[in-house]
Amino acid sequence: MSLTPVPRSPRLGLAAPRAGSPTISPVVVLNVGGQFYTTTVGTLRKLPGSKLAEMFSSSAKTCMDSEGRFFIDRPGIYFGPILDFLRSGQLPTQHIPEVYREAQFYEIKPLVKLLEDTPKIFGEQVARKQFLLRVPSYSENLELMVRLARAEAMAARSSSVLVCAVHKEQDAVHCVDTLRTLEANKTSVVKFGPWKAAPDIRDLLDCVKMDIEAQGYQVAYESYSYRGKAANYFYTFLFTWW
Repeated sequence: MSLTPVPRSPRLGLAAPRAGSPTISPVVVLNVGGQFYTTTVGTLRKLPGSKLAEMFSSSAKTCMDSEGRFFIDRPGIYFGPILDFLRSGQLPTQHIPEVYREAQFYEIKPLVKLLEDTPKIFGEQVARKQFLLRVPSYSENLELMVRLARAEAMAARSSSVLVCAVHKEQDAVHCVDTLRTLEANKTSVVKFGPWKAAPDIRDLLDCVKMDIEAQGYQVAYESYSYRGKAANYFYTFLFTWW
């Protein structure tokens, strides 16, 4: 990765042109989200069909910043690993999910494929997300939990949401009476499952916690204080606000 202070003199973000040089100089200066990189047109065009190659094709309309540098409105900190891969095939060792997202945006397909084979991306894309796709209404239930927690947050340090999670169809039978009682007491319950996948209830609860925390909330869960055959299926998620 090359973070290079850029002099103000060359116009259009290019190296000083020579007589008879093409419109786009072989050496270019990029402003990617406020971070500056110096590279060559050949590097940017290394993968035909990628969005970067398209951006710097001879017919492309380029966007310039106020100093005349080529401007790309993306997170600059993650562009360095993209550039390193184009230069030398080097794979990133840090910020893997963020670089993966940028590689998808720039359509750097070889890098996307290599990153998908890393444990972190493989585990998230192939294992965890594929599991959650088999949990009915998972995303909708997350949104409902957040709405319920926020509704109870007025003038309070924390608020709680009651969750019922059942892995198998036969588990749901144990929860029927408890759900009726809670409904009669006007207690809101967010119900997950059943689902057809190997991960169990604790795995599902960990996923819920992880995805809610990814939205910026501070949350923890514990078993719901209840006695009876439904005790293993009810959990309280506690949102802490301050």
